[in-house]
Amino acid sequence: MAITKSPSYLRFLNLIDALDRMNPGKKLDCIEENLLDKIVNCAHSKESVLVGDLIALSELGSQATLHGRLKNLSAMGYIKMVSNADGRKKEVLPTKLALKRYEDISKCLEKAAKSA
Repeated sequence: MAITKSPSYLRFLNLIDALDRMNPGKKLDCIEENLLDKIVNCAHSKESVLVGDLIALSELGSQATLHGRLKNLSAMGYIKMVSNADGRKKEVLPTKLALKRYEDISKCLEKAAKSA
């Protein structure tokens, strides 16, 4: 049985894979991707998200694991943590690099859908 054309989603996955190969030092694991998705979604809807909110997402992992992944995202340049007025809480914001990543992913999705 020959497949004549691959489904849009498979083309999308191939484009994402190519995008990841172009930035080999910036590969995110699934926990980091989920955290970054949450951070960018909150920023897009003008909601603030705090470090405490993110490390409380027990469905993604333990607090220690999530804290470590936030440190990784910060070290890779995808997020910045900004202290509030009294310095007790830190808001997590996406950087320009993170927003560019989502623009690139969107372009991959559009390209995969167009070639259907």
